[in-house]
Amino acid sequence: MRKTLLLLVPVLLLSACSWGITMDDAAKNVRTAWSGDVSSCRELGKVTVSVMDHVGPVDRNAITVRDELEVLARNQAAQMHADTIKPLAEPADGSQPWGAYQCGAHQIPSTHTPNAPASPSGAPGNAQTFPVH
Repeated sequence: MRKTLLLLVPVLLLSACSWGITMDDAAKNVRTAWSGDVSSCRELGKVTVSVMDHVGPVDRNAITVRDELEVLARNQAAQMHADTIKPLAEPADGSQPWGAYQCGAHQIPSTHTPNAPASPSGAPGNAQTFPVH
């Protein structure tokens, strides 16, 4: 019984890392421009978000970390009344800077949306990203 408990505790600790990160309702309207042109948008500022990228000596899944960083950035952008975010650099040590923009009805073409289902028509820019839970 004690050995089973010792094996179960690390699993529970690792899974607990993402329990508190959820997307706000307003953040669902914030788009992510992975490589789109935001030059015609109004820049509202920069946000830097961070999550734990490792628990003790164990590294967390990189995809999960990236998804959580995007969710946090979208939450922060929604509070700034931004409708679009764009990563300004790759994640490093669980932290990532994002630009927050107000683009209005302007559609941002996206050529790369990680973790998004492929669009049925195969047309570029018709995909959305969803956090993996």
